[in-house]
Amino acid sequence: MEKFEVHILGCGSALPTTRHLATSQVINIREKLFMIDCGEGAQVQLRKSRLKFSRLNHIFISHLHGDHCFGLMGLISTFGMLERTANLHIHCHADLQRILEPQIEFFCKGMPYNVVFEQFNPGEQTVIYDDRSVSVETIPLRHRIPCCGFLFREKPTPNHIRRDMIDFYQIPTYLINRIKNGEDYVLEDGTVIPNARLTIPSDPPRSYAYCSDTCYLPRICEQIKGCDLLFHEATFADADAKRAKETFHTTAPQAAEIAKAAQVKKLVIGHYSARYEDESILLKEASEIFPQTILAQENLKIEL
Repeated sequence: MEKFEVHILGCGSALPTTRHLATSQVINIREKLFMIDCGEGAQVQLRKSRLKFSRLNHIFISHLHGDHCFGLMGLISTFGMLERTANLHIHCHADLQRILEPQIEFFCKGMPYNVVFEQFNPGEQTVIYDDRSVSVETIPLRHRIPCCGFLFREKPTPNHIRRDMIDFYQIPTYLINRIKNGEDYVLEDGTVIPNARLTIPSDPPRSYAYCSDTCYLPRICEQIKGCDLLFHEATFADADAKRAKETFHTTAPQAAEIAKAAQVKKLVIGHYSARYEDESILLKEASEIFPQTILAQENLKIEL
């Protein structure tokens, strides 16, 4: 099975602490890297996670609060010092381009690559990236400013050839790819050999949903239904539900309710408020509703 990994670079919230860094993640799909949000310290965490800078070509920014984007300028500058030449695509709200372009012009004049801003409307559910391996679509969320999550869907891979059957029926090499993609094979006498006899089904495509920052929003369940992994913010414990509502954030039990209703396979919670010295209370509250819950931690790697 090819790689589909989620690397947690930071899982804290707006107020810096010595325990957690600001929000950032990297998704490794078949050795292509995609970054979600880029809080302060993201580039150092990239180093610690032993992820190759050169394979990161797309960054997705959920919203324009500092703990989700203050690391961008440092990363852009570092890429220039490393003599990067490939374009860096930043998928974001239109305002981020207006904010960053003067800084890039001032701090990174003459750098050997281009930053390409791919604008989208956070309030619309739409596919914003698509290639042979994966598609990425927005998940409209509700926060104090325009915000969206991201849904990564792996593309199906061709079936696996059964070499013994290929040899038995003496199937020409030039037909192998067509059989991998589902075609039957017809013998000279007209006998049809069904594809199921010639191949082994490929692994089912995997999916990952990232939902942060947002208030409790049950309407997202339909879009993320059945995901292999859901990251959902759990900024507060249930005792602070009033504060969560005031700030348009989610409690740990609410995140678990979303996971349960969406029938996802696993939930990882993060974006912890700085008020909690120990996040075990968040894990306990979420696990009581959705047992397949884990806590995000810096440099955690989750394999799907």
